[in-house]
Amino acid sequence: MIIGLGSDLCDARRIEKVLERHGDRFLDRIFTPAERAKAERRANRVETYAKRFAAKEACAKALGTGFRKGVFFRDMGVINLPSGRPTMKLTGGALARLKAITPPGYQATIDVSLTDEGPTAQAIVIISAVPATSG
Repeated sequence: MIIGLGSDLCDARRIEKVLERHGDRFLDRIFTPAERAKAERRANRVETYAKRFAAKEACAKALGTGFRKGVFFRDMGVINLPSGRPTMKLTGGALARLKAITPPGYQATIDVSLTDEGPTAQAIVIISAVPATSG
């Protein structure tokens, strides 16, 4: 069952301007070390950051809190499964909120779709509850 849905659009030009103005201060506040490492390896670094920024916004919406009630940008990181499919790794307040909205006897899964068509990046996040497996 779907317990949360969020979507967001991000203009990569906006991210580029913030990077020019605030550099590492912005990156440290918003992105996890794994996200930064991935983006810095890419030729389209700004677009990579824009997609991940949109994913964080979409995830905060799916959690039902936005960036309040203890949910911060760095509590949500886009990671890739071995297949390459993106998902989110939650920590801190975001993980606490995820646990709070997940019904007893279920576990949460997070599906993420990322795309960009310059200069726009888009993310969709769906949080589902699936029956927990025992053992």
